[in-house]
Amino acid sequence: MDDLRHRFHQLLTAQRTGALGTTSDQGWPYVSMAPYGIDPAHECLVIHVSELGAHTRYLLKRPQASFMICASETPGEPVHALPRITFQVEARPLERGSETWQSARAAYLERFPDVGFMIEFKDFHLFHLYIVRVRQVSGFGAAKTLHVADARRWLGEPPLS
Repeated sequence: MDDLRHRFHQLLTAQRTGALGTTSDQGWPYVSMAPYGIDPAHECLVIHVSELGAHTRYLLKRPQASFMICASETPGEPVHALPRITFQVEARPLERGSETWQSARAAYLERFPDVGFMIEFKDFHLFHLYIVRVRQVSGFGAAKTLHVADARRWLGEPPLS
């Protein structure tokens, strides 16, 4: 279990963006890139997205989403074994100024300190992405559906050394 946890943290620490999958108004999958933070106090991921993006409007209407974090390619190496984690999530918009919003804001800015000015833009929203299901692929033949409780707990814990 420690190896899974270590690989989980290793990937989430190394990558700062993920693929956010939402559902369009026409019922089609819509995938976009989103930077993310980790809110350990609430054991979830945090995204900060603008209403100018279709994905934000879709999340506000349909909070069921998917978020995939994938290791970067290495030239000359096979891509089919890239480590990745796919989260099925419930996206919850946070009320500006609330205690939960403050926690998410701090977690996001810890990872992206250069975007502090954007947090105040009224058309931007902080969302908590609460894990409903999670699948981790660590390489060829190394895929596992994780227990949600474990993944949430790992988001609340510091990485293993």
